[in-house]
Amino acid sequence: MMPRVALGAALTRAEEARAAFALDVQYYLSLDPRQLPSRYLYDDLGSFLFEAICRLPWYAITRAETRLLAAHGTKILDAARPLGRIVELGCGSGEKLATLVSQPLLRRPSAPELHLIDLSPTALAVSRRALSSLDGVRVVTHEATYEGGLIGIRNAARTEGRTLVLFLGSNIGNFDPPGAEAFLREVRAALSPGDLFLLGADLVKPEPVLRLAYDDPLGVTAAFNLNLLVRVNRELGGRFDLGSFAHSARWNARESRVEMHLVSLRRQAVQVEAAELEFVLGEGESIWTESSYKYEPIELTRLVERPGFASVAQWIDDQDRFALTLVSAV
Repeated sequence: MMPRVALGAALTRAEEARAAFALDVQYYLSLDPRQLPSRYLYDDLGSFLFEAICRLPWYAITRAETRLLAAHGTKILDAARPLGRIVELGCGSGEKLATLVSQPLLRRPSAPELHLIDLSPTALAVSRRALSSLDGVRVVTHEATYEGGLIGIRNAARTEGRTLVLFLGSNIGNFDPPGAEAFLREVRAALSPGDLFLLGADLVKPEPVLRLAYDDPLGVTAAFNLNLLVRVNRELGGRFDLGSFAHSARWNARESRVEMHLVSLRRQAVQVEAAELEFVLGEGESIWTESSYKYEPIELTRLVERPGFASVAQWIDDQDRFALTLVSAV
């Protein structure tokens, strides 16, 4: 059975997004184990909560990556010269991109265009504000999926100079291994030989450190996770009782990933009207909402080389175990 979608008339962008959301909820909540795609965590409130997570003392990814960008940004930009445009997939707050483009190499009249690709209009607006104070920089925003944004970049008129694509924040960790490789092939297809790709990825670290990063004592990550049910209730007519769920973060050592779950605290019936879905959750049964894969440095190098890239450099933050890997399209 398909979710209700208005027929016989062109759908607005918002209606199309809601229909896709309903289809995904119907499909993923019918799986065993039940799941919800992590991309739906990032509505306006979810995006703000994630920015708060990035400032928590137990979540070191943003700080480690920013240190690496500040320390090695000149080398990154030097490797990309002549640079025509920088494309960031999933821009967040724009602060890391601002760290990179503040390097002296970009303080010149021919500064590259900055293209920001994100599904969240809030993230795009925040990033634009963060970058607006930089002199001579033109910011172009694209409210799109990564895939849609990459197609747009590939089909756009070619600028003079190389393209540098950024995929930071360890967002690659949200893909399972086959999905990560497929995504990187899409990135490579959008680029020309000589263009560059910079990947930021979190590395394997002790389990207690990982647990604190994804289940912080202040409960911010729990609120971020539970907000996904708030969104289903608000946008799709869901009947989730928020008080009947608890956030859980689990380290799966065999798969090298942290898993986020929403655990049902009691046996309960759930309805999602727009997805035409009804089901029963048992006590202790969970909805799997996100995976965050962790890597070893050599695994990252192999991962990015397989789709048609050649290694240029890799920098590792030893304090918090994070890596930036720079590769060139061949």
